[in-house]
Amino acid sequence: MSLGEPQMKRKWTTEELVEHWSLSPSELDLVLRKKGSNRLGMALLLKFFQWEGAFPRYKHEIPRCVQRFVAAQLGVSIADYQAYDWTNRAAKYHRTEIRDLLGFRPVTNADSDIMLQWLIETQLPKESDDTRLKRALYEQCRILCLEPPTLLQINRLLRSAKHQFETYLWESITARLSTECQQALETLLGEGDEIYQLDADELPLNQLKTEPGAVSLNSLLSELSKLEQLHAIKLPDDLFSQLSSDVVERYRMRVETERPSELRKHPKPIRYTLLAAFCWQRRHEITDTAVELFLQLVHRMETRAKKRVSEKMLRQAKGAHPPEKLLYTIAVAALANPEGLVKDVIYPVADESTLANLVDSFDTDGTTFRERLQHRMRSSYVHHYRRLVPRLLSVLDFQSDADHLRSLQQALALLKTYTDPPSQSYPADVDIPIEGVIGTDWQPMVMAKGADGATTIDRMAYEIGVLRTLRENLRCKAVWVSGAKRYCNPAQDIPQDFEAQRGQYYQALQQPLNVEQFIRQLQSDMTTALTRLNQGMPSNSKVKLLDKHGGWIQLSPLTPQPEPTHLTQLKEEINRRWSVTPLLDMLKETDFRLNITHHFQSPANREIINPGILRQRLLLCLYALGTNLGVKRIAHGDHEANYFDLHYIQRKFLSKSALRLAIQDVANAIFRCRLPEIWGEATTACASDSKQFGAWDQNLMTEWHARYGGRGVMIYWHVEKKSVCIYSQLKRCSSSEVASMIQGVLNHCTDLALDKTYVDTHGQSDVGFAFCHLLGFQLMPRFKGIHKQKLYLPTTGTVQAYPHLQAIFNRPIRWNLIRQQYDTLIKLATALKER
Repeated sequence: MSLGEPQMKRKWTTEELVEHWSLSPSELDLVLRKKGSNRLGMALLLKFFQWEGAFPRYKHEIPRCVQRFVAAQLGVSIADYQAYDWTNRAAKYHRTEIRDLLGFRPVTNADSDIMLQWLIETQLPKESDDTRLKRALYEQCRILCLEPPTLLQINRLLRSAKHQFETYLWESITARLSTECQQALETLLGEGDEIYQLDADELPLNQLKTEPGAVSLNSLLSELSKLEQLHAIKLPDDLFSQLSSDVVERYRMRVETERPSELRKHPKPIRYTLLAAFCWQRRHEITDTAVELFLQLVHRMETRAKKRVSEKMLRQAKGAHPPEKLLYTIAVAALANPEGLVKDVIYPVADESTLANLVDSFDTDGTTFRERLQHRMRSSYVHHYRRLVPRLLSVLDFQSDADHLRSLQQALALLKTYTDPPSQSYPADVDIPIEGVIGTDWQPMVMAKGADGATTIDRMAYEIGVLRTLRENLRCKAVWVSGAKRYCNPAQDIPQDFEAQRGQYYQALQQPLNVEQFIRQLQSDMTTALTRLNQGMPSNSKVKLLDKHGGWIQLSPLTPQPEPTHLTQLKEEINRRWSVTPLLDMLKETDFRLNITHHFQSPANREIINPGILRQRLLLCLYALGTNLGVKRIAHGDHEANYFDLHYIQRKFLSKSALRLAIQDVANAIFRCRLPEIWGEATTACASDSKQFGAWDQNLMTEWHARYGGRGVMIYWHVEKKSVCIYSQLKRCSSSEVASMIQGVLNHCTDLALDKTYVDTHGQSDVGFAFCHLLGFQLMPRFKGIHKQKLYLPTTGTVQAYPHLQAIFNRPIRWNLIRQQYDTLIKLATALKER
């Protein structure tokens, strides 16, 4: 079957067959007029057309289970379908009868013109993938009661629509760019003789393509410089507002994969559109990267200061005269002779120089760990980190709509106004906001009393306090950044038509509009579950609830299950048959069966590489990346492709989105070919967990983490119950696994219908449980600290109803919070589901 055509699923349940493939009395009356094999043939054509909106092109497109079901209704043999002649006049007449019965007609030239305009106006601005465009076209034909044209006609229609759409788009985008903006875009590619004098890395365009590298102050300043360069181009804010991000990304990828010399050869409308799309996307990405670097730098400033102060205090504790031990010795001596002279009582245990060193240590670093930490942070900020503040505040625009953060906005404006020199204090008449800006733990460092009793503001300490507060509010998006994508205005994260479509969104989540009904259902479910747990606890020999430590859950280890019969023989047989099967052969066979390489398309308008050669090189590149051998090693194999050929394919064709589509095809094919008598019915559960992989320190996502004992990144996998990976994602070691868990369940895009997911302790939280419930699947965590878990009461005063669970009860649930935030929770859950 060709790409983009209707594809019928191969497995149908009995309920689905009855619902969709049962013949109505009027349909039976029409079909029973036919004789012989025509009877079953026409019946299958009729029901297929009702389901797909098109006739099948080949007999095997109709699944065997469907053939048997329809044949049983007619009381004929399934062999009649194989004897049905698709090419004779009777079959053509059957198609005409079916069209007349269902009100469909063939596509005319006028219909083609209407669909061409429909593609240009509604589909191409939001979709660039040929497969999805063809599916949308089939669906539109069904809505208009038109029999879809042939694949050749559809391909011709798509090519014509794309050509007209892009021609208009290039001209309209160029017309909206000012002369100065066009000149700035040309400057990215180099000008005149300068092109041949600069190295490739010195071209402004190539500099904008570079990644930030490791987390450092220089990396942040470099990203801010790129952002200043992009702001200087002055692209209109709504330049690509009518296009989807996928369409803009396709144009951006052309710039990423083409060399500057190739871009210079394009006509101006194409060149300006491509460069504008690249700058548009990079501006969002670099803004997010700069914010991420800022968050990590502020965190690093505090953690490094904490580490150094801790090391210093540990060295002092291990020294010849630890302060605590010395003070203890002095106190004992003083108590033994309270009326003696200092030189007679104290000096024998601590001479004058030892006491002077003790006084100096406390005067220099503070009397407490917190004070030492704050002094250390101030010192590192003044000598190193402070130079980021002027650039950061001049390039990034921090915004907030929250009333309680107005003082933070005033503080940021103050920092932006008074940047240099750092040694001066704020003028006396300047209003310096403190409440809501400086944390209570940091206020003693900021506000100090002078000799005259007046309060003075330590300017450097104040700036550190503002940056710490800014970081905390950026992380929860209480403060957002103009031009960012990840750290954008949170109002953009929720559906903009939520108020108008409230009922539909609640229905899509299968949640009631009335919050009281939602709460009553929750309380009922919890009461039922607690009652069942309470009744079963006395007879449960594996679980005990103890009164120690305010309630303690004790679990007994489960008995290992016996090894399945014949498992050893099965392993030996698999090893005998496929122990030496090359991975490249398996990849090639997968592509022959599923044609996964068709997902890897060049962002360019056309490619002149022979399709067979292209397919071979794509498989070699996928094998090189999948096995981590690399393109250079694969290039030395027994094939005609050299390193430059494979590098070109890798640069032009491979993308993360295409890889995801290929993985989905493989996963779906595995689900389809599983035999229920061997594998059982389809699973509806998956398990998710992460694994650390070592990575170079020059990667922005690389982190050193105490839990894993090294630098690296995390790969978070979702694996269905029978060992097929349905989703994977790259994440930092310290990022939330709860967010990754929800993302994988919602975005895996395979045919697997998930209703529960298993995670470890790091993959669950109270927030995670809440959104999993609203999104319609169960969160099943494996708690590492199960002994410390508590249960919450569904209603007040019901603790006596569960005598066997009283040891682990906490407090009643605060239902008023749910009443207040129910609508907001539904908005956020809808945003997650709608991506």
